[in-house]
Amino acid sequence: MATKPTACLVLADGTVFYGRGFGAPGEVVAELVFNTAMTGYQEIMTDPSYASQIVTFTFPHIGNTGVTPEDDEAQEPVAAGIVVRWDPTLPSNWRATEALTVWMARRGRIGIGGVDTRRLTRAIRQQGAPHVVLAHHPEGLFDLPALIAKARAWKGLVGLDLAREVSCAQSYRWDEGAWHWPRGFGRAETGKPFKVVALDYGAKRNILRSLVAHGAEVTVLPATATAEDVLAHEPEGVFLSNGPGDPAATGEYAVPMIRSLLERDLPIFGICLGHQMLALALGARTVKMSHGHHGANHPVRDIETGKVEITSMNHGFAVDSQSLPKGVIETHVSLFDGSNCGIRVENRPVFSVQHHPEASPGPQDSLYLFQRFAESMQNRRA
Repeated sequence: MATKPTACLVLADGTVFYGRGFGAPGEVVAELVFNTAMTGYQEIMTDPSYASQIVTFTFPHIGNTGVTPEDDEAQEPVAAGIVVRWDPTLPSNWRATEALTVWMARRGRIGIGGVDTRRLTRAIRQQGAPHVVLAHHPEGLFDLPALIAKARAWKGLVGLDLAREVSCAQSYRWDEGAWHWPRGFGRAETGKPFKVVALDYGAKRNILRSLVAHGAEVTVLPATATAEDVLAHEPEGVFLSNGPGDPAATGEYAVPMIRSLLERDLPIFGICLGHQMLALALGARTVKMSHGHHGANHPVRDIETGKVEITSMNHGFAVDSQSLPKGVIETHVSLFDGSNCGIRVENRPVFSVQHHPEASPGPQDSLYLFQRFAESMQNRRA
């Protein structure tokens, strides 16, 4: 006898996918994206860049490594929910401290299993990232007309400033470095550390760890910090972090601050939303992508060296390379669709990339970018 569905995924066009719910009961409205990574579901769920998004995992084995506090990229999970092909499996990993389903229930996140994720992924690729409602009810009670209306009424990510919501409330120091087995997270082992101010638009912990591992003493400031707030710390370099939402909306307060910093002789490095913020401050435009880039297998070509890097990506907006002003050079492009993945300012230590060099898909193809940032600060000292 077939069991009654306890969860449903309702698209704004009226399409309904039924499945088995897990995690917390309830409902949430968000944009639906797919992620092609084979590992790292916990890092994905706690990546602040996934705010107001539900993630469809194309890889079917989700849950098999469990969860551990060491792998959280933020204090709490940020992705609104997940969609998987098979129900999450019990963990089989010596590092696991908890099962994914238990962790999600405790953290108030909704999941649905038993969904044809291949069909769903094809729909997202062909029609763009839809607005959806994910609902989980233990007794399978759903008001479908109301759920469809809620999905259609949601305005989406365009024009939405989410960085302010996921940013820290006040400044703090970060001194934790990269993880090495068996001793765990380390500390910087260089001499005099570089004083770096990191603007938190939704910063991942592993980015901050990578800065420390390359000799930085990191002070993290909220997304709404002013140029005066940044300069008060007398930084030797400024980092612009990843984050969610529409870069043009966040740029309303971030761009004037970055433009003020660009008037100084300061090395500046940006990743993901930080890359888009820098591009906007330099006079370029950003555009909404159809379904974005979400995965750990994205090939990116370094135009200046010809090297191809396998990268981790998570973004739904992109810098329009045709809008880059004179003196701003495109440095990296996606080999999937030719979209912009990096820029630098001519003859200045100011650069940024769309992908995530702190992640490990290559596994360290792009880690040189942190070294480049450190070298630019060292040159400034000299």
